[in-house]
Amino acid sequence: MSRIVIIGGGPGGYEAALVAAQLDADVTLVEAEGPGGACVLTDCVPSKTFIASSEVMTGYRHNERFGIRSAGLEGVSVDAVAVNQRVKKLALAQSADIQAKLIKAGVDVVHGHARLGEDTLGHTHQVLVTPHGGDTYAVEATTVLLATGATPRVLATARPDGERILDWRQLYDLTELPSHLIVIGSGVTGAEFASAYLAMGVRVTLVSSRERVMPHEDADAAMAIERVFRERGMAILSQSRGKSVENTGDGVRVTLGDGSVVEGSHALIAVGAVPNTAELGLAEYGVQVGDGGYVTVDRVSRTNVPGIYAAGDCTGVLPLASVAAMQGRIAIWHAMGEAVAPLRLRTVSANVFTDPELATVGVSQNEVDSGRTPARQVMLPLTGNARAKMADLHDGFVKLFCRPATGQIVGGVVVAPKASELILPITMAIENNLTVDQLAHTITIYPSLSGSIAEAARQLMQHERQ
Repeated sequence: MSRIVIIGGGPGGYEAALVAAQLDADVTLVEAEGPGGACVLTDCVPSKTFIASSEVMTGYRHNERFGIRSAGLEGVSVDAVAVNQRVKKLALAQSADIQAKLIKAGVDVVHGHARLGEDTLGHTHQVLVTPHGGDTYAVEATTVLLATGATPRVLATARPDGERILDWRQLYDLTELPSHLIVIGSGVTGAEFASAYLAMGVRVTLVSSRERVMPHEDADAAMAIERVFRERGMAILSQSRGKSVENTGDGVRVTLGDGSVVEGSHALIAVGAVPNTAELGLAEYGVQVGDGGYVTVDRVSRTNVPGIYAAGDCTGVLPLASVAAMQGRIAIWHAMGEAVAPLRLRTVSANVFTDPELATVGVSQNEVDSGRTPARQVMLPLTGNARAKMADLHDGFVKLFCRPATGQIVGGVVVAPKASELILPITMAIENNLTVDQLAHTITIYPSLSGSIAEAARQLMQHERQ
């Protein structure tokens, strides 16, 4: 029987464990915090639960446009303790559900830490497991999967203190909303929390080191969302870098790179993450690690050492829970001799949970503009969509890319409420090599936001006939 040890219980780890158990392997999963890992307990699940509360607040904005008389946002208050309690409760419940599923599948779940042991001759790998409160013991595994995730990056001049200088895992311990939150870092995490706190009525200043927020996302989409942020009162300091953050006792003082100072009640540090690979004994075992400490893997999750695989944020491939889970599954399928297709990032959709949301899949505008991927495109604003008019939506669009000659759909961008749901038909089109003709001939609900996706395909089809 195959003996598989998985270090890390996030999506990359627990999904792999379930696959391994299904294939009748002897599986040990070692996780320090709890099943689901940081994704479920402190990162993705909590942040999206928090954002869900902010969306309730958004529903009170401009109700008079619908003929609804209310006191507006001024008549609504946020109980920060209740919001954060719900966040933590849902995270723990999700973790418990995952643990129950693992145990039912026959996985040995160990709460503790693990690392690679001595590199000895043979067809097994030694893993040293240290349970919480217990003694270290060795396990000989035919396959080892490293799925240890990542941790918020810490700036030496802005170290989180859990009181006023915070990383995104400490926000849920606040007993009241900040009066003025300064967010340092305008990537996905910074933008999401800035959007959520703004919706809750908090004064927000977003410090962005680039010309626009979310510099790695589609430029049209990022600029549309930045425009919404500014219209709703967010202060965005573009091309500014947070040099240091000081807790003054009753607030924070943020010094920027040009020497100017911004003062607020709290600061959120959202400047990326670092992989949790330093304590795994990788160098001693000969496992190749790249720049920044990320484990180097190929498209079937193999490291350079046979029998050692890695998945998720510790690989730096693409920091998405969905990708981590698929990397983990692929690793086990490959290790156990199952037929498996290599990871295809072209068909991975991603979403930024701002208001409105930003979803992308396939080729990017940069690839098209640079000539790396020849494509025709159309961008269709939602302002012409009947359902959008009914919902009083003024911001957002659907963008579609297709190959010039064949019309095969190769990419898409959606900016809209629940763009995370609207991106699915475009993702399925790319996955199944559909053309704009095929999508254009698909009947959609009227009225619906998804109707704009078919309309975009029809416009590309018309262009193809010209």
